[in-house]
Amino acid sequence: MLRLFYAIPLIGWIARDLKTGGVSALTYFLINCALLWVGAIALFGYPAIIVPALSIVPVMFVLLILLTRGRYQLG
Repeated sequence: MLRLFYAIPLIGWIARDLKTGGVSALTYFLINCALLWVGAIALFGYPAIIVPALSIVPVMFVLLILLTRGRYQLG
């Protein structure tokens, strides 16, 4: 199944490079993600800024609940 995923053009190539590459592969991946986001902002404008921020809200909500959950029970 993994071999089939690696056969997908562009996505599979990047995933294989992340798995087998070193630190530079991760750096290039993060730079490409940032440039893709900047390109989306240039193309779509304000929604390209808002949609990623709104998609992170549930993750941060769960993180805050986990951080503030006490180890002790009241009562």
